[in-house]
Formats: sequence, C-alpha cells, structure tokens
Amino acid sequence: MVETIRKFDLNIERVLEHWTVAHALREVIANALDEAALSGTADPSIYKDEQQVWHIKDSGRGLRYTHLTQKEDKEKLRHPELVIGKFGVGLKDALATFDRHGITVQILSPHGDIAVGAAPKHGFDDLKTLHALIRPPSDAQRIGTEFLLTGIKDEEMAQAKDFFLQYSSDEVIAKTAYGAILRHVGKKRKARIYVNGLCVAEEERFLFSYNITSLTAPLRKALNRERTNVGRGAYTDRVKAILLACADATVADALAQDLQNLERGTAHDELQWLDVQLHACRILNAIGRVVFVTTEQLLLGGSLITHAQQDGYRIVVIPSTLASKLPTLQDINGQQVRTLDIYRREWNDSFQFTFISPDQLTPEERAIYDLSRPIMRLLTPRITRVKAVLVSETMRLNRYDNNEAVGVWEEEQQRIVIKRSQLQRKDLYAATLLHEYTHALSNADDETLTFEEGLTRAIGVLAGRLIDLQHEQPHPEQMHGFEVK
Repeated sequence: MVETIRKFDLNIERVLEHWTVAHALREVIANALDEAALSGTADPSIYKDEQQVWHIKDSGRGLRYTHLTQKEDKEKLRHPELVIGKFGVGLKDALATFDRHGITVQILSPHGDIAVGAAPKHGFDDLKTLHALIRPPSDAQRIGTEFLLTGIKDEEMAQAKDFFLQYSSDEVIAKTAYGAILRHVGKKRKARIYVNGLCVAEEERFLFSYNITSLTAPLRKALNRERTNVGRGAYTDRVKAILLACADATVADALAQDLQNLERGTAHDELQWLDVQLHACRILNAIGRVVFVTTEQLLLGGSLITHAQQDGYRIVVIPSTLASKLPTLQDINGQQVRTLDIYRREWNDSFQFTFISPDQLTPEERAIYDLSRPIMRLLTPRITRVKAVLVSETMRLNRYDNNEAVGVWEEEQQRIVIKRSQLQRKDLYAATLLHEYTHALSNADDETLTFEEGLTRAIGVLAGRLIDLQHEQPHPEQMHGFEVK
C-alpha cells in the first residue's frame, strides 16, 4: 500500500534571516501554551529524549494543516487575555527558520503527521519552495500535538524557554486587572515587559518587570510579526495602569525607597511619572506609620523629626516638587497623607503639659521664677490679662523650626507657660517671659507685623526702665493673682 503524502505549500514570502533557532522554538512553545489556555488542559511538557530529540507536547485538540493558512485565529482573537500568539504566520516563520538552520521537524497530531521539506511549487516544477508534507495520523487517538525536533542545542532550548514568564525566574509580586508586577531576579538581568507571559521588550532603567494581560490598541498594533523589541511608547500606559491599580505594600515600599533617589538622579524610570510617585505615597500612608519630608525638612526639622521617630514613624524623604502636592492628597483609605506639618499638628493636638509646682523647683530655679511679676512690670505697671505664669517640663512644637517652644501664651486660658529649662539663667527666663508677655499685650502671633511692632515698643520701654534683676527682691504681694501649678 502506497502511503499518501499531501504537499502543502507554506507560501513563505519573506524569511526572517535574523531569527535564531531560539526564536523559532519560541513560536512553537507559544502555540502550545495558547492551546493549553484555550482548551483548559495541562501545561505543555518540554523534554529531551535519549536520542537527543527535543519534544514539545501539549494536551489540546491537535494541530490541523489548516492552521498553516491562518493569519489570525478567530478563537484567539476572542480571548486576547489568555493567549500569546496566533496560529499561522508565527508557526510558518518557525518552520522556515528550522529549515534554514538544518533542524529536522516532525509534528504529530490526531489529524495527521506533518514534516517539512522542499517540493516543486504547484504548476512550476522548476521552482522548489518549503512545503508541509502531510501524512495520515500515525495515531488517530493521540491527544494533543507533539513537535519532535532534531538538531536543537540545549542552550537554544534554554534561551527559548527564557522568553516566557512561565519558565523564567521572575517572581510575581502583585496582580491587577491590567497585569502583574514582577520582581526580576538576577543582578545583571534587565527588567522585562511581558505580554500574556511572552517577553516583548527589556528595560535597563525599570524598577520592576511587568506582565501585561489587558492590551491597549497601540500595544496590539505594536505586537508585530516578530514580537520582540516593542517600543516603550506602546506599553507605557499599561505599565502606569498596573502600578496605579496596585495597593501592595511591597511594591509601595520599593517605590518609596526609590523616591529618595530622584534628587540624586538615580531613580528608576517609573519614578519619573508624577502620578506613580503620588500613588506610592498614598499606599504607604495607608499601610504604615510614615511621615513624608523633604531633604531640607530632614536637615532643619529639629526635634520634630526625633519625636516622629520615637513615636514609631518612618521618615520618608521625597523631592520638594512631590511634597508640594501632598497637602491636598488623600491616601487609598481617604485619610490625609501625613506630611511634617500634619505630624506637628497631630503631635500638638495630643500634647499635654507636665506642669511643675513652685515647691518642686530648686532654690535657684525658684529665685528666678519669683521674678515673674517684676519682669512683666517692666512693660506695664498693671498686669491684667495674664492670670498665671506656669512652668512645664514639656512644651509643644513650634511651627517655625519644629523644635520644642521655650514659652507659649495661651489666650483662652490667659496664661503663660514657660519651659523649665529657661529657669537655668535669669536672662533666658526674662527674655522668654517678656516675649510671651508681649504676645499677651499685642494679642498677635509670632512673625506678624502687629507682634513685631509690639516687640519694638517693648524694647523701647525696657531701654528707659531697666532694673537690676540681680538684686530685685519680690514681695509676696507682687505675685498676688498668679495661679502656679
């Protein structure tokens, strides 16, 4: 019985001369992975037998010779989120590349056994072209499609498999509706852009690798015949969408760490996008105790930075351009993002004085404290607004240099509170008390015109009414009317 061989002209018009064996293997593996996804069957098996023949086998519905005519598979077009390629063009390019490199190919399917070889073109016996040589199936009960490839080097197969996320060492950190964020493993390896698990580009300056599963129209268009070296413009929008849809702590922390490199010019390229910077801040604020500061604030933040760290807050340094956007920014839970100003306000709102009664003062401190009324009388003989001068171990943080204030005038309680450390010297205590007393007289805040004018007048009064505080002995009635706690 003569075996029937049908010859199917592959009609390959242009051979991809720069394609390697690994590129051809990539197409075969892609088709096997696509069939597994579409048919809901097991992942393909890839192995080398004892005769050094490589096998790529899926458990799907079986390859038909008609797949060699299709440029677009309608089933794959209906499920773009599942598949990598399209039967037809990629497979034919792979077969041509195998032939050019002397690789023997045999394809086994329940629908027929296929080999590849040169044969005369129909109607032109003098012109030989690449054909698929189709025989009846050697096993009509076979499940799936199996490629047998002779002449493949191990490193070529390894390189081919490395095109795919499934076989790479990249690790998935987080998944979103648009794709996944990956940790690219290996110090020398570049970040990668995958589309449905197939690497289409590499990035030297990306912090993460990405697997895009929801494609935009520009990206679809850019996925050319070769599916390599796709330009960044085709996938930038999707990479941004993936990052902005992610609320993973690991991702946010890595972005925040890299934020601090922006001003040094060493940050990764994702951090050049302002919306990504803001999103990183929104996540971090929601998931942890952080305070965002600029480099200048870190250097000049005074005791406020120390208080924040002692309270268990992590200090995150960000560029001033980004910091200017934070006062109106809410985190992913709808809470105000915590800047240094916000933290100071929170700290002061929760602050409680630690008052010291006169009998707790040392004799030296008490002697200075007892000068309170004579000092204030330097400005005005009648003291009516100030009902108490109190001493506290602790003080609120001021808004000018973020250090603890040394004194404060509290209008509502009509009292002056002075930090105990000012009782170390008469001049320190007198200067602080007069400063706060001027607030009481002028009812103005620091650094306002009203306060500055009031302080100027006070200095003028003091110049004409200097007294020797060293020898001033206050009488008991001089402290009448003061409440001391």
